[in-house]
Amino acid sequence: MSETGNSTPLAAIALGSNLGNPLATVKGAVEVLGHEATTMLVGQSHWYKTIAVGPAQPDYVNGCIVIETRRSPQDLLHLLVTVEREFGRQRAERWGPRTLDLDLLLYDSLVLETPELILPHPRMVERAFVLVPLAELLPNWIHPATGLTVRQHRDRVDCTGVALLPN
Repeated sequence: MSETGNSTPLAAIALGSNLGNPLATVKGAVEVLGHEATTMLVGQSHWYKTIAVGPAQPDYVNGCIVIETRRSPQDLLHLLVTVEREFGRQRAERWGPRTLDLDLLLYDSLVLETPELILPHPRMVERAFVLVPLAELLPNWIHPATGLTVRQHRDRVDCTGVALLPN
C-alpha cells in the first residue's frame, strides 16, 4: 500500500548531476518525469550542493522526488535509464562525473534483489546526499531491512558535505 493511502505504488528517486549545467539538468529531468503518462509527481525536495564521492570531480547538485507510478519497478528503472541517456549520460567510470544520475531508491516497502535492481537502494542509508533530501519528503518511511526511518538514517550520517542551494 502506498504512503499516500491508495493502491498506486509510491517510488522515490534520487537525482544528481555535476557536468554541464547541473541545476538545469536535474530540473529538466524532474520535468520529463513529471510529464510521463505513467507517473505522477507527488513531492520534490530542495536542491543541494554536495561533495562528490569517488575520483576528483566537480561538486554535485542532488535532490529527490517522490512519484506515484503505474510502472513495475523494472519498467521504472528502464524509464530512468532512458531519461539519463536523453540528458547525455554515459556510463564510463564507476562513481565518476555524470550529466545525470537517477537512482530508484525505494518502491513502496518492496524488498527486491535481481541482477538489474536492488530495492531499497543498497547504499542509500550511507549517503547524506540521498538521505538529506529524502528526509524532506519521506522522513517516517521505514526501511524494511533496518527497521529505521529515513530521518533516523539521516541523523546517523555525516551531513557536512551537503549544503542547501539558494532558490
